[in-house]
Amino acid sequence: MARRAHVYPQVDPGARGVVDVALAGARPTARVGEALRLARKYQAGVMALDRSTLVLREDLSRASALGLDDLPAAALARPLPRVDGRASEISVRRRLAEGAPCVVVEERSKPIGAVSRGVLGPGGGATLSMAARVGRLPERVRSALAAVGAVAGALGARAFLVGGLVRDLWLAAPIARHDLDIVVEGDGLAVARALALALGGSVVEHARFLTASVEGRAWGRVDVATARSERYEVPGALPRVMPATIGQDLRRRDFAVNAMAIELVSDGLGLLDPHGGRGDIARGRLRILHPLSFVEDPTRILRAARYAARFGWGQDAWTARAQALALGLVPYGALSGQRILAELERIVAEPSAPAALVRLGGTGAFRLLDARYRFTRRTRGRIGELPRAWAWARARGLGLAGVELALVALLGEQPPEVALTALRRLAVTGDPLQRLARALEGSRAGTGWLLEAAPRSEQARRLRDRSPVELGWLWLAGDGAARARLDWFVADARDARSVLDGEELIALGVPRGPQVARVLGELRDRRLDGLAADRATAADYVRGWVSTRKEG
Repeated sequence: MARRAHVYPQVDPGARGVVDVALAGARPTARVGEALRLARKYQAGVMALDRSTLVLREDLSRASALGLDDLPAAALARPLPRVDGRASEISVRRRLAEGAPCVVVEERSKPIGAVSRGVLGPGGGATLSMAARVGRLPERVRSALAAVGAVAGALGARAFLVGGLVRDLWLAAPIARHDLDIVVEGDGLAVARALALALGGSVVEHARFLTASVEGRAWGRVDVATARSERYEVPGALPRVMPATIGQDLRRRDFAVNAMAIELVSDGLGLLDPHGGRGDIARGRLRILHPLSFVEDPTRILRAARYAARFGWGQDAWTARAQALALGLVPYGALSGQRILAELERIVAEPSAPAALVRLGGTGAFRLLDARYRFTRRTRGRIGELPRAWAWARARGLGLAGVELALVALLGEQPPEVALTALRRLAVTGDPLQRLARALEGSRAGTGWLLEAAPRSEQARRLRDRSPVELGWLWLAGDGAARARLDWFVADARDARSVLDGEELIALGVPRGPQVARVLGELRDRRLDGLAADRATAADYVRGWVSTRKEG
């Protein structure tokens, strides 16, 4: 007769029993350098400045690497979950699975240590299948993803879909673009080459950044990157990259909602969400992954405003404090103006652009352009009018660059030296700089001259040499009467011509050369004023002009 198996109860060591991170104390007023020295001395992963202010050693190390040893350590405090030492291990695991970098364990409300994510094991917690959501993608996109997984698997690598598409798949909202950003644990460049061969596409490699782009007519573009970690050595500068694991790669990203990945090698298409991106989506919030995220890359401030406006999300309080900290450290000499301008162009391309620009203005983000920048109520109002101005310019074929008009709206109320410094900070040079400088100069002159009583030919002359951005600004800043005159100019006067051509003028006696252009201009102006609207009247004027010159 078989013996009954013995059932042994599971032993829960409790939160205290799984503590694996030491905690030490420092003065509440300690600076980064001092707190980091103490953390190293006591081999502590968490520093307590007081009972409620806790700073991770990794954040102190990051700040020190950026040259911020004199920054108050308290500026790096994170909102870490806390549990009593008698709480169950399961409660600790749950908080870690929700994205916490560690869980602080307390006794009698006093921190005694912390539990790291290592308790979750190598996989970092359970994954959720995304097969059903991926199945809603177009067939060509699914085929490309399947090819990526197969190629990576054949090379002994692991491939993951990352970026905005993962976020949008979880949102289950309509997806306008299907950008395929792939991260490979292994040799990403080798996977990109094999993918191009398998799909019959071309590949462009960027070995310095461990990235490549594969292009194919049937499935578009796939960006492939080796999983990497980043090290920032100067605030705002581009980082140094090193091969790493997918976990380290997700840890370097901007927001938790963008730090999710879908593994592609297995049929399960499991979702990796180590930082709690799903929870943030459910709460409608943007949350950074560490307190110096905006300091390392200030363009994330602009990205945050774009995402917040697009999805109607807000920042959590800690992220807002981290953004204020970063803006308090301006200027960022290593931050290129081209990167700022590129983010502004992405904002302007979105339907929610005004909301994003107003959000940036309200938080003081345009101090990235010049520390003296001040966001005014009038600027806020003009930003709100930008969509109508862009639509007006588009409908009339002006060829207006939307970001140029946005810059004039943002800088039009600033002192001239601040506006010019901001344009130079954005690395605007040559013809674009001249156009914007003229538009800004015109913005200070106002629009009253548009309404002055003058012949229509004179009004047209005043507007004819103005660029599309200047015309757009005049429409944006003008009232109904000014906009009506602009409509007349663009529709009837901008491309107005003489009813006679140059050869006809020569036949009537106008000498070849600059005199022909002069008379053509005069005929055009007379036509605008209603004095030479037909060919016969125009010819009479030319004969009189020729006769006068002969008599002279």
